[in-house]
Amino acid sequence: MQPKPSKTRCKQSGFTMIEMLIATVVFVVGLVAVAQLVPLSIRLNGANRNDSTALVFAQRELDEMVDQPITATTFSDPQGVLCPPATLCNLGTAATPKVPVGSPVVMFNSSVPMIDFSAAAVANYSFNYTDPNDPFGLSYDVRWAVITYANGANPTGKRFIVGVRRRGGNAPFLPVTLDTMVEK
Repeated sequence: MQPKPSKTRCKQSGFTMIEMLIATVVFVVGLVAVAQLVPLSIRLNGANRNDSTALVFAQRELDEMVDQPITATTFSDPQGVLCPPATLCNLGTAATPKVPVGSPVVMFNSSVPMIDFSAAAVANYSFNYTDPNDPFGLSYDVRWAVITYANGANPTGKRFIVGVRRRGGNAPFLPVTLDTMVEK
C-alpha cells in the first residue's frame, strides 16, 4: 500500500478589517497633527525674517552712530538709509550729561534699557524706513536715545540705545533693541 499524500494546508494570513481600520485611524491622526504644524511654521518663519531684518538694520544704524566722532552732535546720510535725506539725525549733546535724550527709554526687568515704542516718536531721533529690496515693502520704525558723558563742555563718552520694529501687520511685533557705549 502506498501512503496517501498528506495535504498540508497553508493557511493564508493577513490583516483583518479591524486591524486595517485601527492602522488607518492612527495614520490619519498623525497626518492631521503634522499638517497643523505647517501654517504655524510658516508664521514663525515670517516673524523670524522680520526680526532678523530689524536686527540687521539696528546694527547698521548703531555702527553708523559709533563711527561718528565723539564730539559730533548730528550725522546725515546722503543715501537716506541710516538717516532720512536732507535731515540731520541727532547724537546727543554735552549740555545734558547723563540724561537720556531722544526717544523715551524704559527699563525692562529693571536692568535692560529699551526704546519705548508706545510713546510718540521724537523728531531727529526717529524715522521710518522701507527696505527697497524687500518684495513686500515692509516698513520699520527706527528710534534711538543717546546718553552723553562729559567732563565740562567736552564729551568723554556716549551711550547709544537703538530700537527697531516692524510697522503694520495684524500682529504686534516686538522691537529689537541694541545698546552700546563709546568712550574717548
